[in-house]
Amino acid sequence: MKILFFTSLCYLIASLNASHLEYDGWLNIELYHALDIDEPQKFTLRGNLTVTNLSAGTTTISQEPLSVHERTQLRKLAEEDRLYRLQAHIREADGSRSKYLTSSKACALAKAQLTDVLWVSLDHSGSVTGVTQSVNNGNVGNCRGLTIRDVDVLDEFNTEVYVKLTENAPIPDTATFIQKLEREREARERGETKDNRGFFAKYWMYIVPVVILVLISGATNPEAAGGQR
Repeated sequence: MKILFFTSLCYLIASLNASHLEYDGWLNIELYHALDIDEPQKFTLRGNLTVTNLSAGTTTISQEPLSVHERTQLRKLAEEDRLYRLQAHIREADGSRSKYLTSSKACALAKAQLTDVLWVSLDHSGSVTGVTQSVNNGNVGNCRGLTIRDVDVLDEFNTEVYVKLTENAPIPDTATFIQKLEREREARERGETKDNRGFFAKYWMYIVPVVILVLISGATNPEAAGGQR
């Protein structure tokens, strides 16, 4: 009875995993960035990202253009080799909310002409497990010569979005294994199987402890062992 219950449970888990893979929900991500060196905890709206279909990974994104003041702030971040920090506020289809923080070199972002990539990672049920920003590392370098004119043309972000679904590991064929164990048990009960193993293979679990005790006894009583000689 227990075996049948366990087998049914395995099939139920497999069916649930299959339904998760077909999850077609959506989620909304509000993007906020921190540009003010003097107020590092101040985040302002950068834009809005919507994953319209989680299983297909289709997205739409709209982003606010940078103001002149924000370009100056970005230049300062780059000149002082600071991090550009991005905060992602998640709102999923079931109403749940979460928040993720990611960062990149401000210098790299400025030299990349505000071109970056956002990776949205999902688990098997379609829930967000992380939002990560990446910028071309080849653009990291000395930003001391970066001027306001260089940043003045950087008014809009050019962002690519990729949705990464967690791949399920192969499900073991538990039902077949349990059936095999059940057949072997029934065969032993009917006396149809014979144990053709050698003496040591059958009783090693009894022999080994005795040998270990003998060795330990001889090592802890060297005088007694010498007297016996």
